[in-house]
Amino acid sequence: MFSSTRRRTAGAMIASLAVLGLAACSSEQASTDAGSDSGDTGSAAEETISIGFSQVGAESGWRAANTKSIQDTLTQENGFDLSFSDAQQKQENQIQALRSYIQQGVDVLAFSPVVETGWDAVLEEAKAADIPVILTDRAVDSDDDSLYESFIGSDFVLEGETAGEWAVEQYDGEGYQVVELQGTTGAAPAIDRKAGFETAIEGSDLEIIDSQTGNFTRTEGKQVMEGFLQKYDDIDLVYAHNDDMGLGAIEAIEAAGMVPGEDIKIITVDAVKDGMQALADGKINYIVECNPLLGPDLADVAKKVIAGEAVEKRIVVKDKAFDQEAAVEALPSREY
Repeated sequence: MFSSTRRRTAGAMIASLAVLGLAACSSEQASTDAGSDSGDTGSAAEETISIGFSQVGAESGWRAANTKSIQDTLTQENGFDLSFSDAQQKQENQIQALRSYIQQGVDVLAFSPVVETGWDAVLEEAKAADIPVILTDRAVDSDDDSLYESFIGSDFVLEGETAGEWAVEQYDGEGYQVVELQGTTGAAPAIDRKAGFETAIEGSDLEIIDSQTGNFTRTEGKQVMEGFLQKYDDIDLVYAHNDDMGLGAIEAIEAAGMVPGEDIKIITVDAVKDGMQALADGKINYIVECNPLLGPDLADVAKKVIAGEAVEKRIVVKDKAFDQEAAVEALPSREY
């Protein structure tokens, strides 16, 4: 939780900003001292919260929508000074960015971790600097949950379970052979969506005959699917951990002279517009939503943390699931 010392410092800084008209976050200590000396107790300007955000990358339509939500919400007009970096799906880039933000003395750190593990050292550095951390979209695997204030995102295990339950409801008893297009190895959604799906199909006659990573990208999803089609003659169902890999699989299936959604069924996760259009067109059979519009929740949590208010450790957004009929109905007003 945000320390009482930092809250007192923030409060004094607000007073100093009103008196001196200063806006630079890097001048926090000087502003604090000046505010204390002035003794001005008049109305204070609203504090701008400096926030450093490290994004996974730009690997998919979902990620693009997630980035837009964050950048459109964390604006100067809404009381934020956002510094944004793209890690290009490399953990070392993300750690470097977080350390740079710590050195800059931002008020809040936020990031969507590339993978689950290997974060304790840099998060301990943030804690030592008294900078609160908010996780978005993906969680970290750490024994010390005091290293971050809150996680905001979807329940990836539930997403996998929802996909698997629908597959069992539709296809159990038909002996379906399933290939799985996994997300980035070691990433929370890849681990959890796989686990949830496997749990849901346990006891049915659906069988996962192969599972490989497509790194959440359309290009690699297509490449992996091409390999599956060369290796197996009896693929009945593709389970893709996101829409982009599913769309890549569609390209590979069509290039092989088959009809996606008919000759080979496809289930994906995300429900971005391109995926929903493919579902409406009958090329995908079912999509479990993963809502990328996390900017408003991140803004709300950041403001509460800075104000010293209690926040939930885990904030799970509500997701839907779509068949073809539901996709046709939802598309005209789809925000992402």
